[in-house]
Amino acid sequence: MTGVVVLDYGSGNLRSAERALAAAGADVRVTDDLAAAAAADGLVVPGVGAFAACMAGIEALGAGPVIAERVAANRPVLGICVGMQVLFEHGDEHGVVTKGLGLLPGGVTRLAATRLPHMGWNTVRAPRDSVLFAGMPAQSRFYFVHSYAMGDPAALAAADATVTTAHHDTDFVAAVERGPLSAAQFHPEKSADTGAALLRNWLAALPSGG
Repeated sequence: MTGVVVLDYGSGNLRSAERALAAAGADVRVTDDLAAAAAADGLVVPGVGAFAACMAGIEALGAGPVIAERVAANRPVLGICVGMQVLFEHGDEHGVVTKGLGLLPGGVTRLAATRLPHMGWNTVRAPRDSVLFAGMPAQSRFYFVHSYAMGDPAALAAADATVTTAHHDTDFVAAVERGPLSAAQFHPEKSADTGAALLRNWLAALPSGG
């Protein structure tokens, strides 16, 4: 079985992510042990709430360098929801800009939408070369809960990322894949069969083969 660590830095739907990954076939552990996070076949960075609070938790644990070192060494990382957002250069919430991990270019800002938060099921548009969405029907639906997102898909595409988008009054980045780094703005663990399929695809792409 594939060894996966869900990073416990004080934020995120840890147990639901753990259960979903286990159901998808992973040998999964929720821990704040940075050595385990560094050594795992795959590392999941969850996150709910505010960008600044999640970054504070990551910094307090000292997890930023571990995440960055995994990416530099081509070792897989999956960010979920705010765990995706903190991978970018910065987050701008209520006029306060917080530095992110800088592993993806650009920043996270408030969605330009009349209804916030963006909550519930929405379709996504994945490119043909996506690993995360391989084998899924066009415009598969996933469960979102957020008011902020990376809103510049073109900037990521220019940085050789595979970008999946969704639309809520405006286009935004629903998922991104670049080298060992994968991330989803939605919650795979709350997305029923489509979320389970995405997690299986991610696990199958890990060095151990899923």
